[in-house]
Amino acid sequence: MKRDVLPEQREAAMQQLRDVGLRVTGPRLEVLKVLREGGHLDVEEITAIARERLGTLTSQAVYEMLRHFLDTGLVTKFDRPGFPAVFEAAAEPHHHALCTRCGRVVNIDVQAPAPSRKGLSGWRMNAAELVYKGECPECR
Repeated sequence: MKRDVLPEQREAAMQQLRDVGLRVTGPRLEVLKVLREGGHLDVEEITAIARERLGTLTSQAVYEMLRHFLDTGLVTKFDRPGFPAVFEAAAEPHHHALCTRCGRVVNIDVQAPAPSRKGLSGWRMNAAELVYKGECPECR
């Protein structure tokens, strides 16, 4: 089932691909659209949604697109121990909560504490990621 995309949204996605030096293709636009719609999706979920809209698409093609999207900063990857990694459209830096039973990931709005200087002599920090681990409401 194809969803309608407003012309300005399509043009913005096309420009986003061009801005990072990627060729604009139908599959790239669709995968980017899937990711921009929100959520944390693994490769199989992304492939299934995009394939439903496009008619044909392989997981291998999605892996390649995601590699390019990661390299150019269009998406971010969140590794979930024991579960497939999930991807989301790049946004302002944020933190996550991870359900250790089902693998659900949600964004959370919290400030990461400043790192202790103890044991970090000579280090220059450029980012911090905070991950809360526990059970989501559905698993509890």
